[in-house]
Amino acid sequence: MEGLAWGRRYVMVEPTHFRVEYVINPFMDPADQPDPARAMAQWRGLVAAIERHGGVVEALPQRADAPDMVYAMNLGLGLERAGGAPHVVLSHMRYAERRMETRSAQPWFAAHGFATSYVGSDGVGPHLEAGDAFAFGDALIVGYGPRTEELALKHLATELGVRVRGVRITHPGMYHLDLAFCPLDEHRALVCPAALDEASAAALLDLVPEPLVLTEEEALTTFCANSIVIGSTVVMPACPDRVRAQLEEWGFEIVLVDVSEFHKGGGSIRCLTNPVDVRIGRDLPAVPGGEVVLA
Repeated sequence: MEGLAWGRRYVMVEPTHFRVEYVINPFMDPADQPDPARAMAQWRGLVAAIERHGGVVEALPQRADAPDMVYAMNLGLGLERAGGAPHVVLSHMRYAERRMETRSAQPWFAAHGFATSYVGSDGVGPHLEAGDAFAFGDALIVGYGPRTEELALKHLATELGVRVRGVRITHPGMYHLDLAFCPLDEHRALVCPAALDEASAAALLDLVPEPLVLTEEEALTTFCANSIVIGSTVVMPACPDRVRAQLEEWGFEIVLVDVSEFHKGGGSIRCLTNPVDVRIGRDLPAVPGGEVVLA
């Protein structure tokens, strides 16, 4: 099997200042702090697993005043265009506690050859968080609601000249789409319909030719949708037996990596890794002026 066409180059943030300092999602509790040494060991174990299975990792230093910066997925949406420079649309975080992260990320991306742009600025909407956006099929699929605002979808479509298919997130525990959706290849994806309203859940399932449907419990207790795919290898924090059986039947190799210290901040493997090699030029056809399709 060919596996996923992107997901071999990742940006991560070393967890030198990771802690739970505030509460912006249901998993965070300042009374339950991550162990710094264990978190660092788990992060290094994830880097090693990615590199062992054919991925490349580039690391940014973590700002001392940005404890959530380790969740690098939300720094920005990194894309490659055929014949053009790679492009990162930097996130405009809904919560002020995270907005300083892009002030360090933008110079790093620029110095590494990425063109950068923004949706929203200085606390003025619309808010866009990259953990809500995935390339799949003929479009970017973007979740909106808890973090990303609906208006951001039009800005994103216009900026990139692509079709954006919006799905409304309604579950407080799956506040980013990356907790409920994980593309596996061009035809398959992990999908948790419970994260979305009824119309969006039906629309997303229609968009995926072969969905592996997750229950609410599977998504919330194992973070299994918050995984990454390197070719035909799925790097996961946990894998329920039923999910494992289907993935293996499809020909995927499953690699488990313990990142439980990071679950205390509400994120797992996908949240810790930002793929910056999404090939928008080949996978997503250009749409002059962009287009937004809502469920």
